[in-house]
Formats: sequence, C-alpha cells, structure tokens
Amino acid sequence: MTVLVNLIVTLGMLYVVPAGLRLIDPAGLRTAARLWPVPAALGALCLWLPRGIPATALAALYAAAALALATRAPARLLEARRRSRAGGSAGGAPPRTTVSGPAEVAVCTALVSPSIAAASLVAERAGYRLFGFDLDILALTVPHFHFAGFTAALVAGLVCRAGATAPATAPGSAPGSATLSRWAAYSVPGGTLLVLLGYFVDDWAELAGAVVLTTGMWAVALLTWRDIRPGVRDRITGALLGTSAAVLVATMLLALWWAAGEATGITHPTLTWMAATHGLGNALGFALCSVLAWRRLTVD
Repeated sequence: MTVLVNLIVTLGMLYVVPAGLRLIDPAGLRTAARLWPVPAALGALCLWLPRGIPATALAALYAAAALALATRAPARLLEARRRSRAGGSAGGAPPRTTVSGPAEVAVCTALVSPSIAAASLVAERAGYRLFGFDLDILALTVPHFHFAGFTAALVAGLVCRAGATAPATAPGSAPGSATLSRWAAYSVPGGTLLVLLGYFVDDWAELAGAVVLTTGMWAVALLTWRDIRPGVRDRITGALLGTSAAVLVATMLLALWWAAGEATGITHPTLTWMAATHGLGNALGFALCSVLAWRRLTVD
C-alpha cells in the first residue's frame, strides 16, 4: 500500500496542485504555481526516504510552502466580501478569477487543504503520532487532503463559477443548476471539514461528513455531466469531463461504504483495498482528468 499511496501523493504534489493554482487565479497565483514544483519535489522525495531527520526536514520545507499558500485564503475571502458589498468591480461585474460567495469558499478551502496534508506528512515522517493518530492514518491523510481537500474543493468551485457566469438560457443548462452548484461549492468544503472533525470525535461524525461530502461530489458529477460536458466541442476535453463525473459515482460509494462500516461494524473494505480503488480512482479518474479538462477549457 505504501508505494501506491506515495505515487498518488507525488502526482498531487507535483502536478495537480500547481495546475490547480493556475485554474484558481492565473494572475494572482502565477508565481506560487511557478515555484510550487520546488517544495513539491522536496515533499515527494521525503516520501521515499526512511522515517527520520532527513525525511522530516524535507517534509517541513514542503509544509512551509503549503502554509504560505494557506495564508492566501483569508485575503481572498475578505476581498470577495468587499466586492460583494460594493456590488462588484467597475462596470458591475467581478473579475473572472475573484468570484464571491460559495465558489470562493470552495477555492479557499482548496488553498488551505495542502497545509493540513503537509502537517500530517511532517508528523508521519518524524514517526510522531500527531494527536494520537496511528502513522498509517497520518500517511493516508496526506493524499486525502491533496485530493478530497484540494482537488475536490477546486473543481466544486470551478463548477460553481461556470454556473454563475453562464446564462440561464445557455444550452445544457437545467432548472436548478445554479442552486445545485452553490450546494456543491458549500457541501464539498463542509463535508471535508466534517470528515476532519470526525477524526477527533467518533466514527459516526466521520460518517456524517462522508455523507455531506458524497452528496456534494455527486452534485459536481451531475453538473459536469449534464451542464458542462454537452457544451464542450473538443472530444478529448468532453471525454475527460465525462470520465471524471462517472468515476465519482463509484469512488464516493466506496467512501460511504467504508465510513458506514467503521461506524456500524458492517463488513467493509480494508484501508489497503480503499487505497487501491477509492484512492487510485479519485487520483487518476477524477482529479487528473478534471484538472486536465479544465486546463483545456481555459486554453480554449
């Protein structure tokens, strides 16, 4: 399981995060996206070293970069609130990459998530049971907050942005799409936070978080499949969007099954099996396909 988890985390660190930063704000986060591969390479390297001082030092450097990224979130939220109160920028429309409301909540969650993953990484590489958690749980928290945290919140925010800027009469737009996109943008960060709190409370709280997160991710999948994909002319981009939406149905069912099993004691997959199915599916089928698709959409 360790090799598979390390490969998934490496993908998140080296490609998904910097590519996602360019999707959040190509201008404001351009420098961060350009420099990110440097600390990401150090973070990825520490995964393959034995636990100890060298691995912990490299993880700490990655954590410093992740913490610096997280500090961008409060300023973005304050700016979004200011623009909302002012009724938008000059001309009446806010800039494309500074969308107030639920979309901004989602993308700010994405900015904060790598710091949570990095804190777990530092503790795990040091062999320290942070908050009493087993090292295996800390190791799995790293990919969880790179993908369920960063990528899921990012895509929920992008879907909400698309819904906010598309006319109600646009082709493929269905009744209730705007409401559903706002729900996705709020519930994905909310579900992620509830899952995190569930670590400290009990398995039932974690199950509640899994339910909220799953409904949010299924809303993202539905909006992607029904509203966004039909308007894409490029077949490759459409296929990537379709794959990301379809994969979410299966991977989030697995997440619900595992959380329900932990809470109720029913038979459920092991962590190793979850890493090979839920984890790999989310990393490649959802996260990678989504980021590639949205990158192509922004180029178009």
